[in-house]
Amino acid sequence: MTNLKIIFDRDTWQEIFGSIRKNKIRTIITVIGVLWGIFIYITLSGSAKGLDNGFERAFKNIAKNSMGFWAQRTSVPFAGFKIGRNPELRLSDARLLKDRIGGIEFIAPRNSRGVFGGTPPLVVNNNKSGNYPLYGDYPSYAKITTKKIYNGGRFINDQDVKYQRKVCVIGERAEKELFEKGENPVGQYIKINDIYFQVIGVHKFIPGGGFESEGDIFIPFSTYNKMYNRGDRVDFFFLAAYDDQDPVAIEEEVLFNLKRIHKVSPLDERAFGSFNIGEIFQRIIGFARGMTFLSLVVGVATIIAGVIGIGNILLISVKERTKELGVRRALGATPSEIRSQILLESVFLTIVAGICGIILAAFVLAGINAATLNLEDFPYTNPTVPLSYIFGALFIMVSLGTLIGLIPAQRAVSIKPIDALREE
Repeated sequence: MTNLKIIFDRDTWQEIFGSIRKNKIRTIITVIGVLWGIFIYITLSGSAKGLDNGFERAFKNIAKNSMGFWAQRTSVPFAGFKIGRNPELRLSDARLLKDRIGGIEFIAPRNSRGVFGGTPPLVVNNNKSGNYPLYGDYPSYAKITTKKIYNGGRFINDQDVKYQRKVCVIGERAEKELFEKGENPVGQYIKINDIYFQVIGVHKFIPGGGFESEGDIFIPFSTYNKMYNRGDRVDFFFLAAYDDQDPVAIEEEVLFNLKRIHKVSPLDERAFGSFNIGEIFQRIIGFARGMTFLSLVVGVATIIAGVIGIGNILLISVKERTKELGVRRALGATPSEIRSQILLESVFLTIVAGICGIILAAFVLAGINAATLNLEDFPYTNPTVPLSYIFGALFIMVSLGTLIGLIPAQRAVSIKPIDALREE
């Protein structure tokens, strides 16, 4: 009860502000130390979160644990085969991989023409024509990457693949170049390599939603293979692992099994190519977490240094106010009242410095956010800090301010009235 009375006592605050005024420069410099600590902590934490959010946005249209595999040339002789052999991926490989590796959620065999070299197939609609990259796909591909289909259309489904239907999904650029403005292509027919295909959807190009462009055309995998006499051959596999799986381990398992299926040496690093979006994403997340941890270490260290400075200022203040404190003790002030006043001064300076640092950091993060808001290609957005982090930092500051204030407070309490009154 006595402590609460001191907190709301006008004379207490007059003495605190009087003490601060006597040591303006030293107090300001010390407060800046605490302010700078919380500023660094909030700014770095927010920046790390902005980076994290930016890459979340960049990868939002594709499974974060996705990866791709394709066949190349062998570079190590094995099982009687010489180097330079070209293993060929097959549809049966997809089934074997799905059965053997429990961490695979989706696997999508894909074939393409005019994507990695060569002339794209000619596509004709009445008197309009153009060359567009062509993909043979399974419906599972749309579960790995987002496909935004508009004009009332749809993507390829299982029935299209089963019955080798001559249907296609065209891109925005193909729609603009092959059809009149305002004309709905869905339900109409176009010719791909002199074969009529019915348009079942138009896909909108989404940055980061796979590796296609706005002009690509998708047809059922079985139709593609029949049209180009590919049998059950596959150009590459695109797959997604479950969220709780390690993408690096899944990649290693897939490569191990592909080498085993196609009789390739386990030491051959060139027989199969791969890319791993999950590994890249994990590195990015690891970097962002490292930044957050660094901000915590640097910020807390700076805050501690600033709070220690506040303790030094108060020790000097107690030394300079020895006579005043002695008079107060002689007039009946209890040790608890003296201690509470010094502690209150310490906590007050710490809180003021912390709040100013938080406000300054908030303005800086708002400025960074405004500068990067419209940069869609830049992986950075919405640099924020959770309120729990901010309140946690304030709690640490207040706790440290209280602890460090105990030293000058005890020094003040230990002053004997008779000794203080004798000092000049």
